[in-house]
Amino acid sequence: MSKSNDKTLSFVDPDDIGYNDTKNDHFSAILDARLSRRSLLRGGAASIASAFVGSSALSACGGSSDKTAATPTEKLLGFAPVAKSLLDSVIVPAGYTATAIYALGDPLTASTAAFKNDGTDTDFENRAGDHHDGMEWFGLSADGKASLTSVDRGLLGVNHEATTNEKQPSFFIHANGGTASLPRPAAEVDKETAIHGVSFVEVRKTGSKWEYVKDSSFNRRFTCLTDMELSGPVRGNALAITKYAKTGQKTRGTLNNCGTGKTPWNSFVTGEENWAGYFTRNATDDTARTGEKSIAALKRYGSSQGGASRHGWETGGTDDKYARWNISKLGSSTDGSDDYRNEMNGMGYIVEMDPYDKTKAAKKRTALGRFAHESAAFSKAVAGKPLAVYMGDDSRNEYIYKFVSSTNWDAADASSTNPLAMGDKYLDSGKLYTAQFNADGTGKWVELAMSNAQIAAYTAYKFADQADICVNSRLAADAVGATKMDRPEWCSVNPANGEIYYALTNNSNRNINPTGSSQLAPDSANPRAYTDMKGTTAQNGNPNGHILRMKEGADGSTALTFTWDVYLFAAEASAEAGKINLSSLTNDQDMSSPDGLAFSPATGICWIQTDDGAYTDATNCMMLAGLPGQVGDGEKVTLNYTKTDGSNLAVTTYVGKKPSADTLKRFLVGPVGCEITGLAETPDGKAMFVNIQHPGETTAAANIGDPTKYTSQWPANTGYGLGKRPRSATIVITKNDGGRIGS
Repeated sequence: MSKSNDKTLSFVDPDDIGYNDTKNDHFSAILDARLSRRSLLRGGAASIASAFVGSSALSACGGSSDKTAATPTEKLLGFAPVAKSLLDSVIVPAGYTATAIYALGDPLTASTAAFKNDGTDTDFENRAGDHHDGMEWFGLSADGKASLTSVDRGLLGVNHEATTNEKQPSFFIHANGGTASLPRPAAEVDKETAIHGVSFVEVRKTGSKWEYVKDSSFNRRFTCLTDMELSGPVRGNALAITKYAKTGQKTRGTLNNCGTGKTPWNSFVTGEENWAGYFTRNATDDTARTGEKSIAALKRYGSSQGGASRHGWETGGTDDKYARWNISKLGSSTDGSDDYRNEMNGMGYIVEMDPYDKTKAAKKRTALGRFAHESAAFSKAVAGKPLAVYMGDDSRNEYIYKFVSSTNWDAADASSTNPLAMGDKYLDSGKLYTAQFNADGTGKWVELAMSNAQIAAYTAYKFADQADICVNSRLAADAVGATKMDRPEWCSVNPANGEIYYALTNNSNRNINPTGSSQLAPDSANPRAYTDMKGTTAQNGNPNGHILRMKEGADGSTALTFTWDVYLFAAEASAEAGKINLSSLTNDQDMSSPDGLAFSPATGICWIQTDDGAYTDATNCMMLAGLPGQVGDGEKVTLNYTKTDGSNLAVTTYVGKKPSADTLKRFLVGPVGCEITGLAETPDGKAMFVNIQHPGETTAAANIGDPTKYTSQWPANTGYGLGKRPRSATIVITKNDGGRIGS
C-alpha cells in the first residue's frame, strides 16, 4: 500500500471485470444443439387501445406477487410509446406525471441541515445516500403499523450503490471535486463511506402530492460501517474472524448494494454486488500467505496482491475504520484476529433488514452464497412447500444460483410481526444450487454441498465445510461445472406462470474469431458478434444484451430440472433484421443493455430498465413495459458467419415470440448520463417509484466548478433542491386520471 502523493486512483468499471478462468462450458456454448422439435406455445397478452401522441417531461424494477387482473375498462400498455430522447429530463407518456421526491443528500432527521449541494455538506449518515438503486415499498397504516394494503403512506427501502466518479472519487459531493492522489483526506473518505448502503425513508401522499417525510421516526440509514450480524453457516466460522469480530459472528456494513427483493414475510433484502474492488492487498501478500488456500479464493473474487482499491479508503488514516479496507495478512495470529485478512469474507451476501423496527440489526444470510449479488427473486409461496430464491452473479462468465429453504412455507408467517425471525426460519438453512444448461433446451440444478463428490474431490480449492462453500460459492460452482453466463443482472419471477427471467446485459468479448482466454465465439445463446458504431467509435461483440427465461420442472421450487429460452434480444431498430435485431424491435421498442428487470405486483407488467453505454449517442437510458408470453413460444433461427480463414460458423438460437406494439413499448427515458433502476409500487399500482442513478456521470471532473459544463443538472433543472450539481434521486410516477401505471 503506497501513501505517496504521486500515486492516483485508477478506475475501471467493476461491471466490466471478470475473474472466471475455469474451463467450464459457457452458457452460449451449449445452446447450438437446441431441440428443433420443441412445440411453440402461444403467449397471451392484453390488447391496448390507440393512444394520442405526446409526452410530458420529468424514472426502474422490483418485487413480484400475485397478478391483479385488469379492470373491465383497463387496457394494459394503453399509453403512447415514448420516443428516444437526449434531453436532460425524465420523459414519461402523455397522461402521466413524474416528480422527484427524494435525492442524494436530503436530510432524514429534523435536526439535519438542508442540503446545499455545493460540496460542503456533511453528516451524510443522516442523509439520503448516493446512486439510488434497487427499491421496495412497505406500507404504513394511519397509526404507523405495518400494512400490506396502504396506498398513501409507506416506507421505501432504497439501495445506495456507489458514488459518481471519473477516475477519482465522488467529485460531486466534494467542494473542489475531491482528491485523486493518495493518501485520501479522512473527511473525504468519511463522506464516501457514508453515502453507500441503504436508506429507509417514509413517503406520504397528501391530496395528490407525494413527498418524503423529513422528520419521520422510521427514517434510517445503513452504511458500510454499520454493525451487521452474520447469520447461517458462516456465523462463527474461522473464515469470518477479524480484528473487529474475533468470534466471527458480525461484520461492519453493507456495500455496493444493487438489486433488492421483498420476502413473503414483508422484509427487505438487498444484494451486495461489486464489493471486491473496495479492498486492497499489498504487493507481498501472497508471500505472507504462502501455502494458504486463501490466495486462490481471493484471486477468484478479484483481489490480487498489489492491486489498487477503488477509492483508496484504506489511506484515510490510522483509525480502524480505514485499516479494515486493507486485507493483507499483517498480523502474527493464526486465525486472523489481529488484522483484516478475512474482512472481505464478510461482504458479498444477500442482506435482510426489518424496514419497520430500527432496533433490529441487519442480518447477512450467508446460506444464500457469496458473490456479486444483484437482486433476489422469491418463488411463489405455496403452503407446505419450500421457498426458492433465485440469484445471479453479475460478472462476465459467472453463474446463476438458487437457494431452496429446508422449511416448508407456512402461510401464517406472511403476517409475522418479527420478520427477521422468519428470515432465520427460511433463509438460514437450506440447499444452495447452481445452474447447468443443456443443449436440448433443458437444464439442471446442481447442489453445492460437501456431499457432492465433485466438490469433495476438487483440487483447485479444498473445501472444509458448508460455510467454506457459502463463502466461496464461485469456487464451488467451478468445481461442479456450472455453466458460464453473460453477466446475470436482475432476475424476477413472472407471477402469471412462475417463470424466472434474467437480464444478461452485454458482452464486449464476443468475437467471430476469438483470441485469448477472455474472448468467446458467438454461439446459440449469444449469437450476435458485430460492430456497432457509436459516433466514430467501434463497439465490438454483443453490445446490446438479452433476456433469458427459465421454467422449473414439475416439482416447482424444489425441481432439479428446468427448461429455458431467450425471451428478448435488445438491439437498435435499424440493426440488421434476422441477424442482430433478432426480436424485430421497432423505434418504439429498441433498447440496449437490459439491467433492471421485474414484474409489477399489481398489473403483471414486466418492466425492463437499461444501464447502457452503447446506444447513448441516440438516446439516454430508458424503461420499457412488456407483456411476455412463456418459455418456448418463439422460433428457431440460424445465423451464418464467415471466419477469417474462410470457414463458416453456423449459430443456431431460439428467439422468444417477437413483441408487437401491443406487447412491448418504451415508457420512460431518463436524463443525460443516468441509469434507470429500482422500482416499487403501491399495492393498487397507482403510484410507481423509480430511481434515476448518477445523472451527469459523464461530466469531466475538471469542470466541477462550472455548472454550464455539467452534462446534466437534473433534478435541479426541474426546481428540486438547491445548487446545480446533478443528484441521484427517486421519482414518483402517477397517472393523471388516477389509473394504474402502465394502462
